[in-house]
Amino acid sequence: MKAELADIGLVGLGVMGQNLALNIADHGYSIAVYNRHPEKTQEFIEQCRHNEPAHERLQGHESLEAFVHGIRRPRKVVLLVKAGEATDATISELLPYLDADDILVDCGNAHWLDTIRREKALAGQGLRFIGSGISGGETGARFGPSLMPGGSLEAWTALEPIWKAIAAKVDAQTGLPLPGAVPGKPVAGGVPCTVPIGPDGAGHYVKMVHNGIEYIDMQLISEAYWLMKNLLGMEADAMARIFQEWNRGPLSSYLIEITGDILQQPDPEGEGYLVDRVLDAAGQKGTGIWTAASALELGSPANAIAEAVFARSLSALKEERLVASGLLQGPILQRETDREEWISAIHEALYCSKICAYAQGFQLMAQAQKSYGWKLDFGAIAQIWRGGCIIRAHFLQKITDAYELDPDLKNLMLDPYFRDALHQGQIRWREVVALAVRNGIPTPAFSSALAYFDGYRSAVLPANLIQAQRDYFGAHSYERTDQPRGKFFHLDWPAPGRPQAEV
Repeated sequence: MKAELADIGLVGLGVMGQNLALNIADHGYSIAVYNRHPEKTQEFIEQCRHNEPAHERLQGHESLEAFVHGIRRPRKVVLLVKAGEATDATISELLPYLDADDILVDCGNAHWLDTIRREKALAGQGLRFIGSGISGGETGARFGPSLMPGGSLEAWTALEPIWKAIAAKVDAQTGLPLPGAVPGKPVAGGVPCTVPIGPDGAGHYVKMVHNGIEYIDMQLISEAYWLMKNLLGMEADAMARIFQEWNRGPLSSYLIEITGDILQQPDPEGEGYLVDRVLDAAGQKGTGIWTAASALELGSPANAIAEAVFARSLSALKEERLVASGLLQGPILQRETDREEWISAIHEALYCSKICAYAQGFQLMAQAQKSYGWKLDFGAIAQIWRGGCIIRAHFLQKITDAYELDPDLKNLMLDPYFRDALHQGQIRWREVVALAVRNGIPTPAFSSALAYFDGYRSAVLPANLIQAQRDYFGAHSYERTDQPRGKFFHLDWPAPGRPQAEV
């Protein structure tokens, strides 16, 4: 008997692909799956047959032709393969079997320019293409991720029912994530964490910025931990309790939550806590670098996000740092005795820095939409980050509120809520940064976020001297404060008759 055609197909049965396929099946959709190694497909189907309630909705195929022909037209095919050349190769292999109006959905960590290129090329062949960012790791893929699709509205309409079904859900009133699903029993009700982001590469660009914010979020939390450990002499379990307490307040987020869990994890191979045995060399897969590079290219001041990327790069120089630690001297560290007061100050520094970090991310997206001809809904983007994704946080509801209050908001720091929070917390924020500097403790994220705040609120900056220098050595011209913007001047330096400085 011929099998019924599947509602959707998925190529790539790595951890993310397997979990997303099960999520789709749990929500009542039949799904065809394919992996370039047939034995992996067989193994996955066999495991599901014994362990997954929705296994009857999974259809494994050993050839691409059988896989494509096993999907109902117009076909929807999800790609979860390695970004870059592997994605292009997979698309090329699929093309001979696809028909006009079929939809390819790339859920890999693709570079947005690749997505723009692919969408344009496939449209010329009568195919529709969606570049959908997906965040939440393997658990999110299995039980509800945040999904950021970019592409035509026509293509989105065809994909929408499935994407809304499998996305994470948040409470309509509070904006907080609903309780997690279990295999075979998806979450009912709630607001799905997915919306159409914009044309072509918009979805993957927004996912990239999400990851850049994730970098700075993690760096800020690690600096708060490091200050408590070194300045206050706190043990891991005591810090775990602090992060658990913070997770019940305005800092409530997935990353704060898991930090509390990590810090109280005993070392399975000895005494003490595991965090004290984890090597201090952070890895990175590239999306944070893309974010920083895009900010540089577009001239958007995302210095704190870039600093988080550089902090990971510096951490990777472990052997060099070990040598330098014996040769380069800093101040003698002075422990603080008023633990409660400084914990409160670190909390304020963390919250204020977080505001600045997110302000940089949204400012970067605002600049990108101008460059790429998109129209992004920043309030909606904050909404779909409230659940499922790595940076999910109660804080994001405040961002949604800010853009509802002022859809044309130039910078999150100008919103009344965030402005008041910065005004209230900046004294302690400055004290924390100053204390860290005096004791030689690196806080690149706290410090760069503070520099961003002080720079943005400054009506006048020393860039006048920089522009004069540029005109001096390169005849780049300058504008004058007593003339309209856009009117440029040049001086043949040094000016005739000007006294020369004595050396």
